[in-house]
This record gives sequence, structure tokens and C-alpha cells, in this order.
Amino acid sequence: MLTRDSRDTRNTRDVDLATLEAGLDALEQAEPTTSRGARLWAATWPKLVAVGLVLLFWQLVVWSGWKPEWILPGPAKVFSRLWRDLVHGTLLDATWVTLRRAFSDFAIALVIGVVLGIAVARSRILRSAIGSMVTGLQTMPSIAWFPLAIVLFQPSEAAVLFVVILGAAPSIANGIVAGVDHTPPVLVRAGRVLGAKGFASIRHVMLPAAFPSFVSGLKQGWAFAWRSLMAGEIIAVIAHANSLGVRLETARQNFDNEGLMATMVVIFAIGVVIDALVFGKLETAVRRRYGLVDAATEA
Repeated sequence: MLTRDSRDTRNTRDVDLATLEAGLDALEQAEPTTSRGARLWAATWPKLVAVGLVLLFWQLVVWSGWKPEWILPGPAKVFSRLWRDLVHGTLLDATWVTLRRAFSDFAIALVIGVVLGIAVARSRILRSAIGSMVTGLQTMPSIAWFPLAIVLFQPSEAAVLFVVILGAAPSIANGIVAGVDHTPPVLVRAGRVLGAKGFASIRHVMLPAAFPSFVSGLKQGWAFAWRSLMAGEIIAVIAHANSLGVRLETARQNFDNEGLMATMVVIFAIGVVIDALVFGKLETAVRRRYGLVDAATEA
């Protein structure tokens, strides 16, 4: 039989738990204290300040007289040239050629990387045989592959594709392997109890658990692919194919430093935009799915 003190203690504990649950529910349902516009501005202004500081530093270096302005033009001249090339030149066509190559080559590297990553993650023999080789391929500079690529394929689209795959696929594969390695064994055992065996275990248990690491591998793979593609377009100049890399090399040969730096601005901007709109959004979605981002307070 419970004494009066024990009943009072239990009632007090029940009241405290009910109060705590009510408080948590209220916290989850609470509306953000700032508007969406204010949160968007809070996330944007640091980026604008950073861009402004970079442009200011650039202009200060030009004013210092470190290099003649025909060698190192200032921001005003470069962005004026960029606008002229966008409106009246062939910069848009060159950008489209480079982006088409980037997306198509990365898609092929993605398929190869996913298949390779799943095979290495699930097979002890393959992991023992080629696991370290995949990591070695990831650490090898892309520029080192181009002499062999040109010998094998001549200066062609195939040579660029060859180097992009060797740069991107290992990163994607290693992202999957790392994610599978960090999958809690209890999830795999629970999946087997529920009937998920063989490919079903990979499809419904391991790949979802490995998805955050897979996204990191995708982002790193894209960075390798983008750098490899730029190097390929500069080194393996393909006849009759205008691209951003070709514009860089042509501008260098003609001492057109304004055009050179304007093309570099475009390449940098593409990298920033793709990272923010594709991989940034994907990472945020994954973090929200795994409870690492509060949608109510997300900027």
C-alpha cells in the first residue's frame, strides 16, 4: 500500500512531466520571432560584406601599383568587360558548353562512383583488394592524368571525360563506403528481422543511413569534377569548341587580361551558385530530415 508521502511524490512527478511535455509542445509550435525577410537578410548580408571586402582588397592592390593596370586590371574594368561579353560576345555560349560537359560527365562519374562504392562497402574481398586504391585515386592530382588521357584519346571530349571520372568517382565511392561503415549494426540487424536481406538491406537500411556521408562525397566529387574539367579545357583544347577553358587560354595567349579575369569571375560564380543552390539545399534537406535543423528557425 502506498503511503501518503509516496502518493504526493508520484503526483508531483506526474505534474512535472505533464508541464515539461506541454512546454516542449509549445516550443515546437512556437512561431519564429522574426519574419522570413529578416531571416533571409540576416543570412545574405555577411556574404555581401565578404564580396565587398574582396573587391575592396582587389582595388587596393591595383592602386598600390604592384603590377601595371594592363596586367592586373581593376574590378571596374573587369566587370565592364564581363557585361560586354555577356551582352555582345560569346561568353554565354562558352558557359553553356562547359556546363553541359560538367553535368553530363559528372552524371557518368556519379553512376560509376555509386556502383563502385556499394561494391566495395559490401564485399570484404573488393575492399581488401581495391579499397586503398580508390583512396589513392582520390588523392592523385587530376592534372597528372592529362598526359595519359591525351595519349589515349587525343585532345577530345573523351580525354576530358576520362579525367573527370577519375577525379570525381573515387570521392563519391568513398562517401558511400564511409557512410556504410558508420551505419549502426543494430539497424542492419533490425532490418534483417523485418525481412530486409541482401539488396533489400542495402536499399532500405544502409543507403538511407549512409545518405549524409553520400551527400558529402557528392559535394567533394563535384569539386574534383569542376577542377578537372577546367584543367581539361585549358590543356586539351578541343578544335571548334568554344568553352570557358578555351577562353582562358585564348585570353592568356593574346594578353587579354580583362577577358581572362572576366572569365575567371564567371567560373568562380558558377561554383558558388551550384554549391549554394544544389549542394547547400541538399545538405539542408538531409540535416532537416535527420533532425539537425529546426525548420521553424532556419534562415
